[in-house]
Amino acid sequence: MKNKYIDLIEQTLEFPQDEFALVDDELTFHDISLMDLIKQYGTPLKIYFLPKISQNIQRAKRWFNVAIAKSDYEGEYHYCYCTKSSHFSFVIEEVLKNDVHLETSSAFDINIIEEMFEQGKLDKENYIICNGFKKPQYIENIVNAINNGFVNTIPILDNKAELDEIDAVLKAKCKVGIRIAAEEEPRFEFYTSRLGIRYNDVLSFYHEKIKNNPKFELKMLHFFINTGIHDTAYYWNELTKCVNVYCELKKVCPELDSLNLGGGLPIKNSLSFEYEYDYMIDEIIAQIKSICNRNDVVEPDIFTEFGSFTVGESGAILYSIMGQKQQNDRELWDMIDSSFMTTLPDTWAISQRYILLAVNNWDKEYERVFLGGLTCDSQDYYNSEAHANAVFLPKITNGDTQYIGLFHTGAYQESIGGYGGIQHCLLPSPKIVIIDKDEDGELYPKLFAKEQSYKSMLKILGY
Repeated sequence: MKNKYIDLIEQTLEFPQDEFALVDDELTFHDISLMDLIKQYGTPLKIYFLPKISQNIQRAKRWFNVAIAKSDYEGEYHYCYCTKSSHFSFVIEEVLKNDVHLETSSAFDINIIEEMFEQGKLDKENYIICNGFKKPQYIENIVNAINNGFVNTIPILDNKAELDEIDAVLKAKCKVGIRIAAEEEPRFEFYTSRLGIRYNDVLSFYHEKIKNNPKFELKMLHFFINTGIHDTAYYWNELTKCVNVYCELKKVCPELDSLNLGGGLPIKNSLSFEYEYDYMIDEIIAQIKSICNRNDVVEPDIFTEFGSFTVGESGAILYSIMGQKQQNDRELWDMIDSSFMTTLPDTWAISQRYILLAVNNWDKEYERVFLGGLTCDSQDYYNSEAHANAVFLPKITNGDTQYIGLFHTGAYQESIGGYGGIQHCLLPSPKIVIIDKDEDGELYPKLFAKEQSYKSMLKILGY
């Protein structure tokens, strides 16, 4: 009778996969023994596998360059990393090894870029795409960077007033972009994005404010699709509208030469995940070329801003099951030694699902469970996976500790969860271990941060 946890996984999903395998009934992640990490560092434990960041960047660059070659497309491709996905130094440093550029969202991002330049990890020629609705400090930092020789820093105008605010403090000449306020998908709670300038206003805004101002050169048209790049009528319709606006603008603005495709590629959130990356990118490039050719316009350089795709699949978090509670006839609760709300806030905020696997005890029978976090909030739970409306784990027997991992959690969770600050029920931020390769290509783990101490919390709270 096939009722072991390993039988469940092998019958339900394709296993092993590129990043997951089993050695002596224990799970490995990119050939790293997770039980060895747990024995060395304990749980809860966040890990980052840095080589995956470079791997995904190189994959995307290859897909776009192949698509450009296939379509005989005249523009070039530029990969940008959205720093808001993860601001950790080890992430930015790994990203910058791959000859790519950065996209920012706030004033302190510019301080990080200046620090990277001081360390020799970034050039003043790198593109810095500055998005977001800009407070005065953000504008001041952007202008300081431009005045200090960061020649490819491009503020993307989110509203008409920003141009005047930049103009008031700018000394050097500046490239700018315009963000189009894209329509939201039909099921959204409102029709048009709060960010950007209306389609119908873009052309008149250029003529009235940018065309005759010697300080500014319109370099880029930017549009962002919140749901990311998916093969839907909604996405193709918004892309077509944006490229048509680009063509109209290009005819009166020769210096315009770049189109920024905001919105990311999806990442693997289930072992049953399927997505035709190469098909989608081939089709995007082909459609942009077709629309430009119909309008007798030279194809633009393509910029993308990939955040989750860059860093998401590098991350994982490991928990221990502290105990089990039978709460009624049907609900068996496994209590983890941390909180989903504080360490994986997207599971609570947007019902995000990640790859969930047992780390050990794959040779034991499985059972359906609910996973509960340590906070006193009723929403601190995890009860389903992306491919199934349930969670199954090995049965817990006396004397054994069950460990579990949630994988591809590397994007946004630390910043949304307030890493290192005050979190629900004063639960501490977990340890972070980064896994990298040495000069000989051997993988090695390194402790980046210890578990948050009570002293750091009390200091924040004023005690």
